[in-house]
Order: sequence, then structure tokens, then C-alpha cells
Amino acid sequence: MCTGRIVYPQFYNISFECAEEHNPSETETHVLKIGVIGGGQLARMMMPAAINLALDVRVLAETPGSPAEIGASAVGDYRDLDTVLTFARDVDVITFDHEHVPQPVLAALVATGVRVHPGPQALLYAQDKLLMRAKLSELGLPTPEWAEVRSAAELQVFLDAHGGAGVLKTPRGGYDGKGVRVVRSSAEATDWFTAVAESGDTGSLLVEELVDFTRELALLGARRPGGESAYWPVVETIQRYGVCAEVLAPAPNSDGAVAAEAERIARALADGLGITGVFAVELFETTDGRVLVNEMAMRPHNSGHWTQDGSITSQFEQHLRAVADLPLGATTPRAPITVMANILGGPLEGTLGDRYPQVMAEFPDAKIHNYNKAPRPGRKVGHINLTGADLESVRERARAIESRFQG
Repeated sequence: MCTGRIVYPQFYNISFECAEEHNPSETETHVLKIGVIGGGQLARMMMPAAINLALDVRVLAETPGSPAEIGASAVGDYRDLDTVLTFARDVDVITFDHEHVPQPVLAALVATGVRVHPGPQALLYAQDKLLMRAKLSELGLPTPEWAEVRSAAELQVFLDAHGGAGVLKTPRGGYDGKGVRVVRSSAEATDWFTAVAESGDTGSLLVEELVDFTRELALLGARRPGGESAYWPVVETIQRYGVCAEVLAPAPNSDGAVAAEAERIARALADGLGITGVFAVELFETTDGRVLVNEMAMRPHNSGHWTQDGSITSQFEQHLRAVADLPLGATTPRAPITVMANILGGPLEGTLGDRYPQVMAEFPDAKIHNYNKAPRPGRKVGHINLTGADLESVRERARAIESRFQG
């Protein structure tokens, strides 16, 4: 018998015995298996990067036909402990397409020795906006003024103290404008308080001041378990009906103080929460020049899709590098300007693919990313990236391409 060794950075260093015909001078490399919980477009877009990095990505999809079904090794409920533990048996590290996996399930994964990135203690703050606001205050980071409210009377007190208006949010589950409402009277929130009471939930709602901002920004970063981190340039995000419609990278006129403050905030969050993987911090730039934290996500994010074609390292490759504890890639832009335009809704008849010949012929430099989702009003079904040197011309062409996929 002979001996050999299986190795993979940070994960394995295992001796073994083998048959005589095995050459002991050769090292066998274990292919790291990364389990992604959630079968959405983010998991789908991790797959090309995983192939290039020689990583084996497995997906636990919620339903058959999910965007990431091409890589799905299991279909099941991410809220069911047995389903998740069974899925985790065949992988080396768990990461996520979304932040909704319940804390007890996350804790059970860790208890069984599975590496979970980002970990439960970090994800807790992405799952609950009230906890996040409290943590931001503890870290001394700038946020809109906020309060936890348990009744219409408490909400009205806050509104009266903040010019008669506020932004009401459900602490859990909201995204893309869902679970967010501008209110000018506590009566406008009666249905939300009633729903909380009828559910038997003793929880609260979050109310924030209505910020007078000039634009919305976002900054993405990535962090390895040991603390190494990397950051992309700050970008500007343009919303349409509460959903991100465009991203301008880098954000115009953001050099200097704005970019420095955005990165300072992101670094403080990454280290203060112990994040592993890619994360996004959504920000307000106010009329008086401040930068405030609006929301955050602990996963690849819509505001980072531009990196697929506009950065040396995409957010999806970087996320896999980070959760696998591999050295992070460069985040330098490939072009002076990249514009990402979301395809919201899609064609009324047929599929996005039906429109490809026209778009490809008219815009041969456009990069199209299709999520394999059925068209539906307001739904993100794909996005396009376009690069260039002049912001307005690139933006105009990106909008024209997006329009070709509509109607």
C-alpha cells in the first residue's frame, strides 16, 4: 500500500492509503463543493464563475423550473430543517441566494460542523431591519432617524416629531419596494398593525424619517473569513416604482468625500458584523451632503450586476472566492463607464430569447443576461450591461436596448 494526501486550501489536509498502482508523488485535489440555498437568478449567475474556478456548485431550489435549475441538485423547502441538513451533507460550505433561511436552521447547520458563509450572527442583521438599525447605531454609522413602533399611537408620535411624514417598513421579508410605505398619518398603517395583531405576532414595525436625498448610491464589497476585503467603486442606482431600474458605475461626481465615506461605512459594517462573502450597502446622498445607510444585503446584489462585464472580477466570482476562502480578485473597472439596465416585465408575448436576434444585430456590444423567468409586469427577468466612455450616450443606448425587450 502507498500513501497520499488530499488537499484544498483551508478545508482539507487528509492522509489516505491507496493501491500500489497509485503514484504517491501525485497529489489528488478535492473539488470544493459549495451549496447555494435558493434557486434564483443570483445562484444561476454564480455557475459560470464556479466553472472557471473549478468549484462544484450545488443548488437547493425552492421549486422545479427555478432560474438556477440548471445547477439544482435538490428541490425543497429551505425552511425545513431535515431538507436543508440532507442537502448540506453533500457540500463543504453553504452560502445563499437570499437571506430568508430561518435562524434555527442556520444554527443547526453550524452545529453539525457545516461551514456557513455568511454565518447566522451576520445574517441576523440582514434578516431583521430593526436589529440592523440598532446595530448601525451601535457602530456609530449614519442612518435616517428611526424608531420601533408597536401601535398606531407610537407611530403618530414619531410622525408628529418628523414633519408629519415617515417611511414605514416591515422588519422582515421586504424587498424591491415590498414591505415599505410612505405614511403621513397613523391611519394609513391600520391594516399593517391589524395584520400583525391577527397573526399573533407581538413584533413591531420600523419607521424612519423621510429623507430629503439627492440620489441613491450603493457600494459592494467582499470579505474572506480571515478579514481580507475588497471593494468596488460606489455606484448610483435609479429606481422605478420602488425597483432598481438602472445602475451607473461608477457613480457620477462621486470621487473624493462621497466615495471615501461610502467605503468607510462598508468596511465598518463588514468588520463589525463579521460578514463573509459579497455584501451590498444601499445609501442615500442627502441634500446637505451626508451619506446615510438605507439598506444592506449579505449576498450578491442587483446593484453589482454591472461587475459581470464592467469589472476585472465580477461579484459572483468574488462571492465564491470569499466563501471558499480563496484570495480575492481585483475590482478595477474595465471601462470608464458601465451602465446596467434591468429588464422589468419582459415581452408581452414570447420570451426574451425571441428578441435576441434584433438586439444582437442592432447592439453587438451589449451583454444580455437572461434569468429564465416568465415575463410579468414589474418582474426582473434579466438585465443588460453596456460599457463606454461617455455616460449619457452609454445610458441612452442601454435604455434603448432595454426597451427592445418590452411590449
